[in-house]
Amino acid sequence: MAHYTTAAEAVKLIHSGESIYVQGSTSIPEVLLDALAARGNELKDVTVYSGFAVGRREAPYAVPELKDAFRPVSMFIANSVRAAINRGEAQFVPAFLGEVPALFRDGTRPVDVAVLNVSRPNAEGYCSYGVSADLAVSAVEVAKRVIAQVNSYMPFSYGDALIHIDDIDACVEVDEPLVELPVAVPNDQERRIGQYIAAEIPDGATLQIGVGGIPNAVLDALHDHKHLGLHTEALTDGVVPLLQSGVIDNSQKVVCPGKTVAALALGSKRLYDYMDYNEDVVVRDVAWTNYPFRIAQNPRVMAINSAIEIDLTGQICADSIGTRMFSGVGGQHDFMYGGSLSEGGKTFIAMTATTRRGESKIKPVLTAGAGVVTTRSQAQYIVTEYGIAYLRGKDLAQRAKALIAIAAPEAREELERAACERFGYSFLRI
Repeated sequence: MAHYTTAAEAVKLIHSGESIYVQGSTSIPEVLLDALAARGNELKDVTVYSGFAVGRREAPYAVPELKDAFRPVSMFIANSVRAAINRGEAQFVPAFLGEVPALFRDGTRPVDVAVLNVSRPNAEGYCSYGVSADLAVSAVEVAKRVIAQVNSYMPFSYGDALIHIDDIDACVEVDEPLVELPVAVPNDQERRIGQYIAAEIPDGATLQIGVGGIPNAVLDALHDHKHLGLHTEALTDGVVPLLQSGVIDNSQKVVCPGKTVAALALGSKRLYDYMDYNEDVVVRDVAWTNYPFRIAQNPRVMAINSAIEIDLTGQICADSIGTRMFSGVGGQHDFMYGGSLSEGGKTFIAMTATTRRGESKIKPVLTAGAGVVTTRSQAQYIVTEYGIAYLRGKDLAQRAKALIAIAAPEAREELERAACERFGYSFLRI
C-alpha cells in the first residue's frame, strides 16, 4: 500500500552519515530537497550524489551555511551544484557516465536513500521516472529506502525506469512543473557547422546528439534525410520535428529497432508531452544506453559531441576551464568509442572556432589544468564554422596542419609558429 505523507515527514527517513542519490535531468525533486535543507541544523555529514541535473536555482543543500550538514558529490556538474564545487564545498567524481551505475551497484559509492520525482502511477500501480532514468535506476536498485515526489507533471515513459507505488517508502504528492529549457536557436556560425556535419551523415544512420545551438543546427539540416535512428544519452526538443515527420523512424537500428532510445530528456513541455505514454520512446539506465559495445551494434552511428578547447594534437577538453571544473566527462567517451566501432560509424567534435571573448578554442597546448575527456587517439572529425579536420590516421604534424586550417583566421599565424616549434621540418614539409 502506498505510503503518502508530507515532505517534512518523508525526509525524516534520511539520517546523519548516510548517502543519498537525488534524481536529475530536469526532474530534481525540489520540494523534497527544500524539506531536507530545512533539517540542516539537525543533520551532519550527509553525502548527496547528483548527476546531470538542471535546477531552477542553486541546490538548497549546497549552500555555505549547510556545508557541515551536507556533502554534495556530483557525477556530472550542472548549474545546481557548480558554485559549491568551485567554492571547495562540494566535490566531483571523474567517471564515464555509463560507468557510474557500477559505482553504486558494487558499493564503491554506496546509496542509502534514493530521492525521486516520479509520475503518477499507471493502472497497474507503476510510477515512471519520466525524464531521468540515467543514474536513478541503479540508485534505486541498491538503496535501502526510496522517497519520491509523485508528480502530476512528470511524463510516463517506458523502459526500465519504473517503480511500483507500494515499493516507495514515502510518497509526497506534488504538482510541480518540470524545468523547461529554452530551445537554443543556432547562430550563423552554428548553422554552418550543422551543415558541414549533416553532409557527412548518410541515410539510415543512428544519431547520438547533445544539447544546444550546434546540435539543433545539425538536426535542422537533416530534414531531407531518410530512415534515421536515435540512440542517445539526452533526448531534446530538436528531435521532435524529425520524429513527427518520419525522418527519424528507427527502422534500420539493430538495438531496439523502431524505438527511440535515451537515458534522460530535457527540454520544453512540448517534449515532455510527446514522451508521455509514448511506447515508441524508451528511457533506460545509462549503463545500458552508453555501453560502447551496445552502441556499436547499430550501423552508421553518428556521435556528435562538443568541446571547450582542443590542442594541436587533437586532445579534447570538454569538462573544465583550466583547473575550474565546469561539467564532466558525461557520455562523450562512451559514444565516441562506440561510434568508432560501429560499421560505417563517424564521430564528431563540434565547436565554434572562438569563445565569446574571441579567444581561439584550438590551442597550441591545452590550458594548464584542463582535463582530457577524449584522447587524441580517438579523435576523428573536428568541425568549426571554417570546415572539417579529419584526424583519424594522421600523424601529429598532419593533425596540426588540419586543425590550423579550421581555426579562426586571426589565430592561425600563432598556431603555425607553435606547430613549427613543436614539429619542425615534418610540419613545414606538409
